[in-house]
Amino acid sequence: MRCFLFALCVLGGSFTLHAQRQPANWENLNTLHAGDRIQVRETNSKKVTGTFVSFSDTAISLQAEGAAQAIQKQDVQTIQRLKNRHRLRNTLILAGVGAGVGAGIGAASHHGCSSTQSFCLDVGGASVPAAVGGVVGLVGGAAVGALLPSHETVYTLKAR
Repeated sequence: MRCFLFALCVLGGSFTLHAQRQPANWENLNTLHAGDRIQVRETNSKKVTGTFVSFSDTAISLQAEGAAQAIQKQDVQTIQRLKNRHRLRNTLILAGVGAGVGAGIGAASHHGCSSTQSFCLDVGGASVPAAVGGVVGLVGGAAVGALLPSHETVYTLKAR
């Protein structure tokens, strides 16, 4: 029980630290390095994807579509750092969770033979539906994990 409470506190602490980050601060662009792949969404919903060059108090510069571009701060809605560093990890974790949940649901949905039935074919018992559920959950979890976005929002415009 102590281990569970300790793990809960550690995880809870890490979530609160992540929640305290203020993506509405333009100074968060200090975390970007020249050469980082970024996507800038402008206030008119236009997306510009390219390589970060620099930023100032009034604009951000990036190399996109073979040319340098500068986007004014007042035209920026969000800036995301594009990286897929956790895609494999997310895929493996959600595949395991999906397999476990699917196997549990499959095993729980098994109905054995009763003595009142004249004919009943129950080969494998609860293991067959558990295996089928596990495979379905594995595939579904892996698909969701592979498709989860892993981009970091560096800046977003405050709601007015």
